[in-house]
Amino acid sequence: MLRNRAVWDRRAAEYAGPGLRLWAAEPAWGLWNIPEAQVGLFPTDVAGRDSIELGCGTGYVSAWLARRGARPAGLDNSTAQLATARGLQEQFGLPFPLVHASAEQAPFADASFDLAISEYGASIWCDPYRWIPEAARLLRPGGELIFLLNSVLLVLTVPDADDQPATERMVRPFFGMHRFEWPADESVEFHLGHGDMIRLLRGCGLEVEDLLELRPGPDATTRYPFVTLDWARQWPGEEVWKTRKK
Repeated sequence: MLRNRAVWDRRAAEYAGPGLRLWAAEPAWGLWNIPEAQVGLFPTDVAGRDSIELGCGTGYVSAWLARRGARPAGLDNSTAQLATARGLQEQFGLPFPLVHASAEQAPFADASFDLAISEYGASIWCDPYRWIPEAARLLRPGGELIFLLNSVLLVLTVPDADDQPATERMVRPFFGMHRFEWPADESVEFHLGHGDMIRLLRGCGLEVEDLLELRPGPDATTRYPFVTLDWARQWPGEEVWKTRKK
């Protein structure tokens, strides 16, 4: 999507510092940097597996996979984000393919990968009715699609005002969830209710194996103002879908 591409080309510099930190760190997920040992997002063994990160940004998830023996590739819609990723590859001496494209139209052959993964990449910035069928197409039989995004509860309780955190009441309807345009931002996000998501995944030949609802630790911190620790300790603000292609 050209609109989101322009936004992320402009915002890329903000993510260079966090990208460097995440490249150097052990895997930790989401808004609160919850350790992989607590989340269990990665498959048990990724060594020797071909992976594609859909909306890779600075590429740290692919770097984590490479260190675990996977053969990753990263795809992103932003040339500026990919420039940061390439600089970090050189800095850490960890090369892998980086491709400038949208996850809604991935330039790879059918059945090219064993794992497709997205943490706040295609999972919220691409239309699920386009990127999820593409991800399924890219997977080999038995391959896994794993993606992390904001929870349905969080999306329904965050006010439109950019500086206001999630509330304890619903501020928008559940029915009809799909495309979200926040007044303080020029980007477009996509979120589906759980029923619609399950039907979409199953329609693409993907079996849901787990839905992880993330809870940060009592001392966790985040740089994002739209959710407080007290809120996230009571209700899941993020979720991980783990699916497998039949």
